[in-house]
Amino acid sequence: MTLPVRHDSMRARNLGVVLDAVRRGGPQTRAALAERTGLTKSTVSKLAGDLIEAGMLAESGPARAGERGRPGVEVVLSGDRVAALGCEVNVDYLAVCLLDLAQRVRFTRRRGQDNRGKPAKRVLAQLRTLAVEAMAEARRLGLDVAGAGLAVSGPVADGVLLTAPNLGWRDVGAVDLLGLPVETTLGNEASLAALGELWFGAGGQDFLYVSGEIGIGAGLVVGGELFHGTRGLAGELGHVVVSPDGPRCRCGGAGCLETAAGQEAILTAAGDVATVAELLARLENDDELAVKACGEAARALGIALTSTVNLLDLDRVVLGGIYAPLFGWLAPPIERVLADRLVKLRSTPPTLTASQLGGQAATLGAAGLVVHQVLADPTRFLPR
Repeated sequence: MTLPVRHDSMRARNLGVVLDAVRRGGPQTRAALAERTGLTKSTVSKLAGDLIEAGMLAESGPARAGERGRPGVEVVLSGDRVAALGCEVNVDYLAVCLLDLAQRVRFTRRRGQDNRGKPAKRVLAQLRTLAVEAMAEARRLGLDVAGAGLAVSGPVADGVLLTAPNLGWRDVGAVDLLGLPVETTLGNEASLAALGELWFGAGGQDFLYVSGEIGIGAGLVVGGELFHGTRGLAGELGHVVVSPDGPRCRCGGAGCLETAAGQEAILTAAGDVATVAELLARLENDDELAVKACGEAARALGIALTSTVNLLDLDRVVLGGIYAPLFGWLAPPIERVLADRLVKLRSTPPTLTASQLGGQAATLGAAGLVVHQVLADPTRFLPR
């Protein structure tokens, strides 16, 4: 039996259709929106009026200034009313980002600190302090925070961080402990960073995003959509074995990629360098030990990526996290490994690029997730 569609459900869907059309197509007249969406001009006009009143769209001026006749007025996404909050807790920092509906960053804050071995409740309370600061800035700007995304360095399910070996956390109710007064969505850091690259970077519609931090994660984007896996646990590239007889990993295994190409492994191999900034300075001065450390990490990463490319038939790999500033030293040896190991199966290895989002990829992805939820269903933010 086919059930009738409720009027309010149809209106909610059509509002989302109009917003998404503006997001994808940029400034458009109501007539152009009617043609693009298949809705009638009168319906589009009414929906656009409601969205303008709600502060989600704004009129940007005549579409054909200077032409004869009465030009149509274009509408664009407006960032003057609704915003989203992106939060991240990683091994050695906390970060927040405030993003408006037009996908402009309105506020960021990042605090470097070692979170290993600290109680999750305490660390998430510190993150909440940064989030509250961001929400106060939103109020000052006249923005309503629609929701929050929380990025964590480990696999997640149903609002729970299942395990984070580098933090020493297991089965942590991260959303509840963060305790924000808005609906909060929990996600893996690398997966959300991949979404950040998709929406704000230059990854394209199909790519593998590799997040190099103290741990190593990955997010796979296929056809413009994040691949989650059967249980939402896809992307644990850091625990792909690259040397079966290698050192023990915090996950309990041995020879994982993380032990050879994670941030700590590289800094230690470079001569117990304290920070990535110091490592970069040594690399720029052609320090032999630093160059060797990056080369060894790159070869291990190349081996892991070879298996991934063989399995998934990838054409693009984006390196993020600390791998982005180290790209100039990592890319050549990675590309050599890929070329040597893939030559019999592929005419060319995948394109390797560095993320341009810096340390904001995960928080941008977390906030962008909420923005896209609002764009899909804006009804709860419309005036009653």
